[in-house]
Amino acid sequence: MSDSLATHANAIPGTTPAPRAVAGPALLPESLDWDKGDGLLPAIVQDADSLQVLMLGYMDRNALQATLTKRLVTFYSRSKQRLWTKGETSGHVLELVGVGTDCDSDALLVLARPRGPTCHLQRASCFPNSPAVAQSPAAVATDMGFLGELDALVAGRARERPEGSYTTRLFEAGVRRIAQKVGEEGVETALAGVSQNDEQLLGESADLVYHLTVLLHARGLSLADAVEVLALRHRG
Repeated sequence: MSDSLATHANAIPGTTPAPRAVAGPALLPESLDWDKGDGLLPAIVQDADSLQVLMLGYMDRNALQATLTKRLVTFYSRSKQRLWTKGETSGHVLELVGVGTDCDSDALLVLARPRGPTCHLQRASCFPNSPAVAQSPAAVATDMGFLGELDALVAGRARERPEGSYTTRLFEAGVRRIAQKVGEEGVETALAGVSQNDEQLLGESADLVYHLTVLLHARGLSLADAVEVLALRHRG
């Protein structure tokens, strides 16, 4: 394996390169050296925005194909002996941006945008000391505490649409209806502030934040994205 995986990576057709993603000659998954690791390749996942290393997993052919097809990073779990999509339980998925291989074709570099903390310890990365060129939206979400959990929960509802969920009903009603709810909650929050009823103000504020989060995800964005804008403005 190359000691500088990013330097020697080659794009696999079917993936969308990030602005910093490396490019190279087209490479088919069949040309990878699957035999060296008994059908498994180590897959290093890197944040496509901050370039921070997030985690290490292993992929077999089916996991790589599932990753490319679903656009969600999927591994082969050696302990569970099955395919495992990162975040399938927590909702903290890794949205695929691009996949590359090293110069020996025996390791993968996966560029992804995390939705929530990648590590099961609620950290942005399983390697907490790995450097980043900038703070990613996922790191911002991790710093957000429960709001980060809410962001991930709403993202999960947007994907899975569980029956009986109020959030599911909102998503199925469409962006216009969700935007209307945000407007209603915004007015109610303002009225609660004018009436100087603190308990009501807190309740309406909570409703506003929730519906705003749903609206952001309905547009393919996230609460973490909005918080990142605030952070960038603060940093000037």
